Amino acid sequence: MTVPSGKRSARPCRPGRPAGPDTGPAAAADRKAADPEPADPEPADPEPADPEAADPEPADRKAADPEAADPEPADRKAADPEAAARQICLRMLTAAPRTRAQLASALTRRGVPADAAEAMLGRFAEAGLIDDTIFASAWVESRHHGRGLAGRALAAELRHRGVPEDDLQAALSRLEPEQEVATARALAARRLAATAGQPLSARIRRLAGVLARKGYSQALAYRVVREALQEQGLDPAAAGIDLSDAPESEQDMMPGS
Repeated sequence: MTVPSGKRSARPCRPGRPAGPDTGPAAAADRKAADPEPADPEPADPEPADPEAADPEPADRKAADPEAADPEPADRKAADPEAAARQICLRMLTAAPRTRAQLASALTRRGVPADAAEAMLGRFAEAGLIDDTIFASAWVESRHHGRGLAGRALAAELRHRGVPEDDLQAALSRLEPEQEVATARALAARRLAATAGQPLSARIRRLAGVLARKGYSQALAYRVVREALQEQGLDPAAAGIDLSDAPESEQDMMPGS
């Protein structure tokens, strides 16, 4: 008689799985070739091979400033300075209208001889490519209606751009005083609406500041602000704020003063 040992009999082992096409040393080598190890994890050198080749100035800044790039070699400028002056002026005028003084200043900075610069500027003026009278007139028209600038501010901008005084005054003479007052009133009305809810003193200060920065005289600014407040039923005098007309001199009444 066989006496049980108390131990479970071991289950028979299954026969080994035959090596298929995806097992074995050859298959491992094939998998390694199909899935190579990643490249060297060490990062590449961040510095360019040629530090001087990198351009530290943004491309859009160069595009916005036609003087930034100079395609004329120095020897060509020396050989034909008038041709160099012509290219500089054409690039600048293509980007935006310029005054004669602006072009002359650019040519001086670029090293163009004075006689060559003056000769080329004269030719551009004869061709109608430079006209300070037209420039000043267009400037006054666009900056007054587009930005609400008064004659005083417009005169300062035109003088900064080298417009001759005769052309400047001729352009400003087309800006009627009534038009300046109407523009100032429109500015005050817009800003008054934008300051709703603020203390009255702060609103008055903001309105007067806007008009002053636009070039309007103190007397006109006070009058326009007082009228704008009265249209809203607000009385600055009741709040202890004096907006009585400031003395307006003859100089304040001149747009180009």
